[in-house]
This record gives sequence, C-alpha cells and structure tokens, in this order.
Amino acid sequence: MSMQQVPAHRRVIIGVDTHKYVHVAFAIDELGAALTSRSFVADSGGYSELIDWAVAFGGKLTFGIEGTGSYGAGLASAVRRRDIGTIEVVRTDRRDRRLRGKSDTIDAENAARAVLAGQATAIPKTADGAVEMIRHVKVAKDIAVKARTAAMISLKQVIVNAPPELREELQPLSKMALINRCAALRPGQVTTILASSKYTLRAIARRWQHLNEEILGHEKVLTQLTTQAAPDLTAAFAVGPDTAAEMLIVAGDNPERIRSEPAFAKLCGVAPIPASSGMTTRHRLNRGGHRQANAALYRVVIVRMQHHEPTKAYVVRRTAEGKTKAEIIRCLKRLLARELWAAMQPLRDARRALPEAA
Repeated sequence: MSMQQVPAHRRVIIGVDTHKYVHVAFAIDELGAALTSRSFVADSGGYSELIDWAVAFGGKLTFGIEGTGSYGAGLASAVRRRDIGTIEVVRTDRRDRRLRGKSDTIDAENAARAVLAGQATAIPKTADGAVEMIRHVKVAKDIAVKARTAAMISLKQVIVNAPPELREELQPLSKMALINRCAALRPGQVTTILASSKYTLRAIARRWQHLNEEILGHEKVLTQLTTQAAPDLTAAFAVGPDTAAEMLIVAGDNPERIRSEPAFAKLCGVAPIPASSGMTTRHRLNRGGHRQANAALYRVVIVRMQHHEPTKAYVVRRTAEGKTKAEIIRCLKRLLARELWAAMQPLRDARRALPEAA
C-alpha cells in the first residue's frame, strides 16, 4: 500500500503485531479505511523509525500494540516517551483466525481495528519503577522454589531405589533432618551401588541447601521492596511479601490505569459472575484474571479463616445464612481484594503527584 496523508483532525490508529526481531505495523483512519502497512526492525532504531513513519500521516495518533508485556514492551515504552496514546491489544481469537487466516499483517490490522471498535481499551503497564523490580525478583524466587521442589522429589525417589541399608536409615527422617544427613554423606570412591547412591543423594541435598539459601535471599529483597512500595499493604493480616508482590504486579508501576476497585477485583479474577438458572439465584467465581494473584488471595483467605477473628465470625454468620464454604471463600476473596486495593491508595496517590512534581 502507498503512503497516504490524513487531515490533522482525523484519528489514525496504528496496529502493531510484535515479534522478537521484526514488528509489523498497519495503519487505518477513524473511518476504518486501510492506509498502509510496513515492517520494522525490533530495536531502538526501528522503534524510532516506526513512530516517525506513523507521525508522517499527520492525524491524531493512537497505537494498538500486541504483547506490551513481552516483545512489544520496548516499542510501548518508546511510544509512551513520545507522548502518544498506547492501547494494549490481546491476540485475535481462534475463530477469527480460522475465518480470515493468519499473517503478521492481518494480525496488525486486527489490532488496529480492535482499538477502533473499542474492543481494546487497556492501558499497558509502564514497567519502569519499583513494581518492575519486584516482578524481576519474584521471577527469580519462583524459579528457585520450583527447582528446590524438584530437588526434594528427586532426592526421595533416589532413596526409594537405594540399597536397603541406606534406605532404611534415611526414610524415617523428617525433611530437614533428611537434607542435613544426605548433605553430610561420604560416598568415597564410586565403585559400588551404595557409594553411587550416597554420591547422588549428597549432590541433590547440597543443591537443595543452596537453593534454599537463594530463596531466603530473594525473600529478604522482596520484603524490603514491597514494604517500601506499599507499607500498608504488607502490614495487612496474613499478607506476606509474596502476596504483596503479586498484588503490586497486577497493579503495575502505573496503578492509576486501573480506574476503580471493581476493575482491580476483575483483574484478580474475584469479580462475581451471575450463575443463576430457573429458581436458583447465585454467583460463581470469575475464572479469568491474573491467576497468581487469585491464588495469593486464596492463601490469605484460608489463613484468615483459621486465625483472624473477624473472618472467623464472618464465616459463622454466612454459614448460618446457608452459604457453602466455596461461596464464602469467594465472598472473602472479593472483600480482601477491596481491602488490599485501599491499602495501595498511597502508591496511586504518589503516581498521580509525579507530573505535578515534575
């Protein structure tokens, strides 16, 4: 397609399908007319070239970018620095792909039309502050936790197949006693099955110890960062650094993009959805949203149901009203999301004050 000029008062929407090495952009005007499309290298120079190409249309620009949390993060940041509106676009559904086919250009056009139709409205996270640091540390911790769990599973599997004299000595031990005992094994020369079993158990146990120390270090950093970012959040009952980190990650470094507390609850997957039929009137749990945040809310609710007096009283009252345990947990998760959203109010206020301070 050839380049076309657009009147200054007319809106131009640039849909971008992002990839690791190349971004494909497709431009349409506010009437839905296709203008042109082009590919750009996915680096700093390519971002500038893409934005300059879009600005040359002359209209009021809006970008609709796929993958703003992955391959499109760099472009979204570059567009934001140029003070141009940016909308996050989710991938086209499979039904549309079956009907229209799939190509990078088609995906870019779909992104632009999703913005034009109002189907895509989400403002992408800025990922340029304390919350992004928290997310990085959380990723490192989660990977280490998975590796530590795998190490323990492997250790116990090796014990099951170890020679009887070694297996009978180790199986009755508790977890930490088992780790310490295996880490202190002296296999000597690996010339027998017993020696090779000890060698393997010692290696796995020491790996577990190393990973455990790494996790404790990550937890200290997470505690420090989350407390600095949202002290009221970390002070809430049963909310540890992991839960606080998940809540902050959902909100992002620009929590003002979430327009209301119900919108935050929906992002956490705890907004109630009608599930009524016939004579039955009820609601069910939302299966969408950020699953890690949803799981974090669930863990806090379970702890509060056992140790938090106001929550225990709430459970008793709702049970007397005929609510099931699952329905009570759903209600508690929704109430908890409201409480934690209020605890993050200082963070939102600080963000709103930044332009004025500048």
